[in-house]
Amino acid sequence: MAPVASLPLPSRAHAPRFLAARTTRCGLPPRVLSPSPSASPLLSSAPARFSSCRPASCNFARERRRDTARACTQANAAGPVPLSKTLANLKDSCWRFLRPHTIRGTALGSVALVARALIEHPELINWMLVFKAFYGLVALICGNGYIVGINQIYDVAIDKVNKPYLPIAAGDLSVQSAWWLVILFAAAGFSIVVSNFGPFITSLYCLGLFLGTIYSVPPFRLKKYPVAAFLIIATVRGFLLNFGVYYATRAALGLTFQWSSPVAFITCFVTLFALVIAITKDLPDVEGDRKFQISTLATKLGVRNIAFLGSGLLVANYIAAIVVALRMPQAFRQPVMVPVHALLAAGLIFQTWVLEQAKYTKDAISDYYRFIWNLFYAEYIFFPLI
Repeated sequence: MAPVASLPLPSRAHAPRFLAARTTRCGLPPRVLSPSPSASPLLSSAPARFSSCRPASCNFARERRRDTARACTQANAAGPVPLSKTLANLKDSCWRFLRPHTIRGTALGSVALVARALIEHPELINWMLVFKAFYGLVALICGNGYIVGINQIYDVAIDKVNKPYLPIAAGDLSVQSAWWLVILFAAAGFSIVVSNFGPFITSLYCLGLFLGTIYSVPPFRLKKYPVAAFLIIATVRGFLLNFGVYYATRAALGLTFQWSSPVAFITCFVTLFALVIAITKDLPDVEGDRKFQISTLATKLGVRNIAFLGSGLLVANYIAAIVVALRMPQAFRQPVMVPVHALLAAGLIFQTWVLEQAKYTKDAISDYYRFIWNLFYAEYIFFPLI
């Protein structure tokens, strides 16, 4: 038998049928070196093996190779994600995790109450207290972050329906990372309060964290019970924030605690306002609450009834503010307090009418709830002036 290397290679025209089929159908050069089937036992099975290579499958394989090469080229061209973009995405996720609208309310409230205490005793102003006030604001923001964060951790499934833009529900922040954040917020806030304020303020701060925990965390999860949920929100955002900040400011000024008429007013006013926020906050979430069988006034009584209830309570709140200003001219600045509250009440009535005309669509409900928060901010903005 001649050496394999000396055997002539068949041309395409004179190749055996199975080799020609292989060359024609698959577009690949023949790898069998002997033209005779008897030269190798493999050739006896070659027709069956090569006939399985269909034009469609070969074309599909070539397309997949091209797509893979193209994807690799694009990935290599894009390169790794820049560190600046990664940090920007992390910053955005953490900011959304903090729920900015609640942060604004906390910051405005604390600044307004500190300003009011300083206005009442301008002779005691010491600019070194600015640092202490800043520490207090950071502690309040940390407490706020803990409360809203723990709520998001236990509401992931509901938020995927009601608030898919939140970082955990959107998949931008893992639950494990969220846990680290809330632990950091609680520890940082507690450390600041313990090291800068007295035991009484520390106990109030811990009470706020405790109420925020039982609001969201099983087995308590008091947010499932409307009355308990309303009381917790009104207590934390209404009473604890206003009383605690004013008490701490007077203590820093070296004064014993004493209610002033404006501070007593804002505490009562904002407590009722926080109750309205607690009632109306579930309006945009009716769909998810019904799906997960969360009992709220909105799911029980309907969106329209709750919107009218919230607006009615706030209008009554504004009327009471006007009456207080008229009956206590020595304690309040009537030229500011009366027209401001009348204007805010008129704006609320108009926004409620807009909601009614929009037939309570989801976007209209969100606009209405956002307007409620804007009214909340406005009250604190005008508070030092009344």
